[in-house]
Amino acid sequence: MRTEPVLLINSFEVPVGEDRAFIRGWERARDVLRTQPGYVSATLHRSITPDAEFRFVNVALWESPEDFRAATSRPKFRDAASPYRFHAGLYQVVTTDESPKADAPAGAGRHG
Repeated sequence: MRTEPVLLINSFEVPVGEDRAFIRGWERARDVLRTQPGYVSATLHRSITPDAEFRFVNVALWESPEDFRAATSRPKFRDAASPYRFHAGLYQVVTTDESPKADAPAGAGRHG
């Protein structure tokens, strides 16, 4: 039985001034994970508020929880993992909403 894809949402505590080091580390870990079965995609987000508790948030799509767990248990990943404190969880999409404007043709609704 195949499960639905899951989202990894991983928030990181990164001190101000350590962005470059963190991003390099995230890229190393991502480069390992992207070669693993079940990896689909990853997006790294940075807070626009410098004093945010979680300045970086990674959102990654995996084909299954089992694929994610297998990939992150490999020594190669553990060697590349970020030294920054993180808060990770796997999630399923419950519902999705888009603005009605998303379906409107370009220029629709503009007056001027």
